[in-house]
Amino acid sequence: MFTKKRMIIKILLINFIFLISAIQILAGTTGKISGKILDKNTGEPLLGANVLIIGTSMGAAADIDGNYFILNIPPGNYELRASSIGYSSMTIKNIRVSVDQTTSIEFKLSEESIEINEVVVSASKPIVQNDLTSTEAKVSGDQISMLPLEDVSAVVNLQAGVVDGHFRGGRNNEVKYLIDGVPVNDAFSGQSSLSAEINSIEEIQVLTGTFNAEYGEALSGVVNQVTKVAGENYEGQISAYSGDYISTHNSIFENIDHISPTNVYNIQGNFSGPIPGLENLLKFFISGRYNYDDGFIYGKRIFNPSDSSNFSANNPSDWYVGSTGDDKYVPMNYNKKLSLQGKLAVNVGEGKGIVLTGMYQDQKYRDYNHAYKLNPDGDYTKYQNSLLGIASYTLVLSNSAFIDIVGSAIRSEYNQYVFENPLDPGYVDPQLKQVVSGNAFLTAGTENWHFNHTTTSLTGKADFTWQINNTNQIKTGLEFQQHALDYEDFQIVIDASTNYKPALPQLGAFNFNTYKSNPFQFAYYIQDKIELDYLIVNAGLRFDYFEPDGSFLKNPNKINLLDELQPPFPDSLLQKATAKYQVSPRVGLSYPITDKGAIHISYGHFFQIPPFENLYRNPNFRIPLTGDFPENIGNTIGNADLEPQQTIMYEIGLQQELTNGLGVKITGYYKDIRNLLSTEIFIKNEFRKFSRLINKDYGSVKGMTLSFEKRFIDGFGATIDYTYQVAKGNASDPNDAFNKVQSNPPISINKQLVPLNWDRTHSLNFTLTAGIPEDYIASLIGRLGSGLPYTPSLQNQRTGLENSDSRPTYYNVDFYVTKYFELGNNKISLFAKIFNLFDTKNELEVFGDTGRAGYTLELTRNQQAPRGVNTVQEFFTRPDFYSAPRQIIIGASITL
Repeated sequence: MFTKKRMIIKILLINFIFLISAIQILAGTTGKISGKILDKNTGEPLLGANVLIIGTSMGAAADIDGNYFILNIPPGNYELRASSIGYSSMTIKNIRVSVDQTTSIEFKLSEESIEINEVVVSASKPIVQNDLTSTEAKVSGDQISMLPLEDVSAVVNLQAGVVDGHFRGGRNNEVKYLIDGVPVNDAFSGQSSLSAEINSIEEIQVLTGTFNAEYGEALSGVVNQVTKVAGENYEGQISAYSGDYISTHNSIFENIDHISPTNVYNIQGNFSGPIPGLENLLKFFISGRYNYDDGFIYGKRIFNPSDSSNFSANNPSDWYVGSTGDDKYVPMNYNKKLSLQGKLAVNVGEGKGIVLTGMYQDQKYRDYNHAYKLNPDGDYTKYQNSLLGIASYTLVLSNSAFIDIVGSAIRSEYNQYVFENPLDPGYVDPQLKQVVSGNAFLTAGTENWHFNHTTTSLTGKADFTWQINNTNQIKTGLEFQQHALDYEDFQIVIDASTNYKPALPQLGAFNFNTYKSNPFQFAYYIQDKIELDYLIVNAGLRFDYFEPDGSFLKNPNKINLLDELQPPFPDSLLQKATAKYQVSPRVGLSYPITDKGAIHISYGHFFQIPPFENLYRNPNFRIPLTGDFPENIGNTIGNADLEPQQTIMYEIGLQQELTNGLGVKITGYYKDIRNLLSTEIFIKNEFRKFSRLINKDYGSVKGMTLSFEKRFIDGFGATIDYTYQVAKGNASDPNDAFNKVQSNPPISINKQLVPLNWDRTHSLNFTLTAGIPEDYIASLIGRLGSGLPYTPSLQNQRTGLENSDSRPTYYNVDFYVTKYFELGNNKISLFAKIFNLFDTKNELEVFGDTGRAGYTLELTRNQQAPRGVNTVQEFFTRPDFYSAPRQIIIGASITL
C-alpha cells in the first residue's frame, strides 16, 4: 500500500516536472478582466481592437467576435483604454479587479471625427458578481481605511458566518491563512503565525463557503491577505496615535481611572517606488508598525513570588501573611508587537517578473491569570516570533497562459516562561503557592514550566493557468510542504533533592519532553472555470497526501512497560504511523437569472491534518501516578496515526441588485463534520487515568446569512450582515471526554449533539460610512449577537445539560472620524477612534450558578475570607469575564 502511494506521487511529479524547479503554493492572488469591443452605431465586433491597462504592459486584442481578456492582474483599481483604427479611443476609470474574479468591461467605440475626442467614463464594481459560485467577501484597503479596524482579525470577524474566528461553526484552527497566496499557519497549533498589517493590505479575501480545489488544508474557511505591490511613483504614509481605556466601570477594572497617553500607542508607515538609477528594473514597497497596548486588566504587586505566608493554624487570627510587594499596579493582559514587511519587484520581462517578499513579526504578551492578581510577577509571559520569506516568478507563455512559480519559508517560534533562564533564582518552591481556601489569590509562587516550539515550513507550488477560449479557463498545480518541528517542555524542579535551588529534570522524564519531527505534505489539484452567458461552473478535484514521520503506542494499556525504558523504545511497543491521503471533489454553479441577479449552488469535500501538537504530544509516553500538571502535559499522549479531519459542505445562495448601488445576498448552508479530534480513556496501575487522542468527535452546522450592501455613493455607504446558525457537536474541545471522566463525580460523555461553545444563534453586524473622501469621513461599526451557550452548575456540579443555557446578549459599537487637510503636495489627516463607544459591559464568561459575570451564589454562602489577602467579593470580581471597556485613541497621518 505504501509503495503504491509513493508511485502515485512519482507519476504526478513526472507529469508536471516541467512546471517547477523550487516552488511553493500560490493560491489566488490575481484576477481577470474580459469583455467585448463593439462599434457603437452598428453593434458589430471590432476585430483587432486593442485594449490596454494604463500604466502597465498588460493588454489584449479583440478576436473576430470582439471578445478580449487580460489575465494575471493583481487586485486594485485600474484604468482601461480601448482603441481601434478609425475610431475614437475610450478610457474607463476606477475598474476594480479582485482575486479569483472576472471583471466584465464592454467598450462601444464611435467612429473617429474631428468633433469627438477620447471618451472617458468611470466604472463601478457591479453589485452582482455573476462568476461567484460560493460565499466569499472581499474588502479592499480603501474600504478598511474608512472604518475603525485595527487588524486583519477585526476585518474577518465582521463578515457574515464568522464568530470570533470560528467560520460557520467550525473550530478556530480549521481556517487557512494566506499572505499573497502563501500559507502562514503554524503547523504545530493550526493557528496563524503572523498577519499582514492594515497599512500594507490591498485586499482581504474571506472564503466561508465551498472554496475551490486550489485551496487545501482547511475545513471551514480561507483568509487570503493580498498585500500592496511596488508602485511606479514614490508614495508613502506615516501614521501615529496614542490613547487609553476610559471607563466608568472602576469597580470591575482596577486602575482604569489612571489615564495616560502612553498606555496605548502606535506608529506605522509605508513607502514605495522605483529604486533610483534602476527605475525600469527594480521597485520596492516597505512597511512597518510598532504597537503597544497596556491592556485593561491590572494586578497589584502586594506579594512577590518569594514571599512566605502561613495559613496552617486552625485559628485565622494566628495566620501569618508575609508581603514584600511595592503595591504598584502591573498590566496583566498587555500586548507589544513589532511588524516589518519588505517587497522588491524585479522586472525581467513580460508579466510581473520576480517578486521577493520578507515579513517579520515579534510579539510579547500576557494572558490574565486570576490567581496571580496580587502576585503578578509569578505568572507566564508569552513570546511569538515569526519570519516569512517569499520568492515568486510569473512565466508568461502567451496572452492566454502563464505559470506562477513561488518558493517560501516560514519560521515560527513560541516561548512561554516566567524567567528566560530556567535556573534563575527567581523561581521558587512550588509549595509556596498555598492558599487558605479556593477563594483566595496566591500570596507567592511562580509557574515553573518552560514551553518552546519552533516550526519551520518550506513550501512550494507551481500553478499553471490557461484561458483556452473566452469561456473556459483551466488551472492546475502541485503543492509541497516540508515541515521541521522542534519541541521542548520541562518543569523546573525545586525541592530537597535540589537543595531548594532551580534544577532541570532528567531528559525523557514525564516532566521533560522533547521531540523533533519532519512530516511532509503533497497535493495536486485541477479545476475548470466555464463562463457562459447563462451559466458559470467552477469544478475541481484535489488530491492531498500526508506523511506523518512518527510512531504511536500500539497498546496504551501496556504503557507501564515504558517506565523502566529510555527512548528509543522497541518496535514491539511502537508502530510507525501510516501515510494519509484523500481525493476531494468540489463543484459550484452560478445561474445569472437576470442582468441584476444570480443564483449559486455549491458542494465540496474538505480535508485537514490535525495540528501537529496532537500527533506528537508526550513523545516519551510518561504518565506520572500523582501530581497536577498544565493542560496537555502529563495526562494525554499524542497519536501520530491520527486520521485527517473531514467536512462536507453544501450551499445555495442568491445575489440580487435592488436599486443602483444597493444589493442583497442570501445564502443557506449545511456542514457535516467527521473525524474531529477526541480522546479515549485508559487507566494506569488501576489508579491513574490518562488519555490518547483519536478521531471520534463529530458535528453538524446549518444556517443562513442575509446581507445588504449600500455602496459608498454620494457621500454615504452601509452594510448589514445577519447570520442565523445552529452549530452542534458531541464536544467543543478534543479533551472533553478526558476532562469529564476526571471530574468528581465523573460526567457522562455526550452521545448526542449539543450546542458548541461558540454557537451564536443570531449575529448582526452593520457599518455606516458618511462623508467626502477628500474632506472628512465618519463611520460606525455595530455588532449585536445572542449570548453564547454555557452549562448551568452549582458549586462546580452540573445542574443542567451541557450548554443548555445562554449568556447575555452581546452588543458593541465602534466609531471613527477623520478630517483631511492639504499641506503643499501632502495630505494630512487628524483622526479619532473610539472602540466600545457606549462602554458596554459585555459578559463573555459567566458563573455557572447565575449565568452572569457580575454575580455568583458563592457570595451568599458563609465562607471564610483570607484576612490580609482578599475578601470573597474581591475574589469573585472577574474583569476577565468582560469584553474590553471603552478605548479612545487620537492620532494623525501624513500622506507623502
